[in-house]
Amino acid sequence: MIDKHVVENIVSQWLEGKDYFLTALTISPDNRIVVEIDHQEGVWIDDCVELSRFIEEHLDRDEQDFELEVGSAGIGQPFKVLRQYQNHIGDTVEVAPKTGRKYVGTLTKVSEEGFTIEVEQKVKHEGQKRPQLEIVEMPFRFDDVRTVKYVIEF
Repeated sequence: MIDKHVVENIVSQWLEGKDYFLTALTISPDNRIVVEIDHQEGVWIDDCVELSRFIEEHLDRDEQDFELEVGSAGIGQPFKVLRQYQNHIGDTVEVAPKTGRKYVGTLTKVSEEGFTIEVEQKVKHEGQKRPQLEIVEMPFRFDDVRTVKYVIEF
């Protein structure tokens, strides 16, 4: 099986000096290599082709045969790395906690431990007859959520 660290190093070399970043890298036991990259402004197919060729130039098919797939993290796919969260500050996201219901709100803060979204919720204050819609901050720890996705708005 091809060593994952070898492929990570090759990808890191290609990423050097570029605004792209690695979101996922998997290698199956039958040497199927899947590389996902992302960029704040989207991923161009030409860059995926360039990275694919770069990886192929640095691996020897005579040593070990492999299948290679290079693509983007995909819009609407769950975030996988911190930089994706950072790139989407100010955007609408869908949060699926491990327990409870999903929330849709604006991603406002990101740290190493977690993130915060702002959601509109009905809040009833003491002395009021009816609840009113208010913007409420909801903090989440990364360990407490199943998925977080960018919400495509039309």
